[in-house]
Amino acid sequence: MARAATTTDAFNAVAEPRRRQILDLLAQGERPVNDLVEMLGLAQPLVSKHLRVLREVDLVRVRDAGRQRMYRINAEPLRSIHDWLRRYEQMWNTRFDLMDAVLADLKEEEDHGND
Repeated sequence: MARAATTTDAFNAVAEPRRRQILDLLAQGERPVNDLVEMLGLAQPLVSKHLRVLREVDLVRVRDAGRQRMYRINAEPLRSIHDWLRRYEQMWNTRFDLMDAVLADLKEEEDHGND
């Protein structure tokens, strides 16, 4: 019985740490699969499997360059992740601002206690 696909979108694709490593490397520039294998210290079939998943959700594009296949990142599908995380970023910033205010109050109290 065939296994059901579990990686159908960018969210699922980047849930796997090795795929995030591949994206980090490709964010620095286009690379052939052999470079990725060497940099990650993984077997070529495993890297190719991860690249296939990333291609299927359009996070990675590939082009033939002679005998090599060159991989590059396509950041557009990451926009949905970024947009979703932006809501949480606003919450974190609000909480950090509140923490800064509390710390400033504590510092002020400490400074007045040392007078």
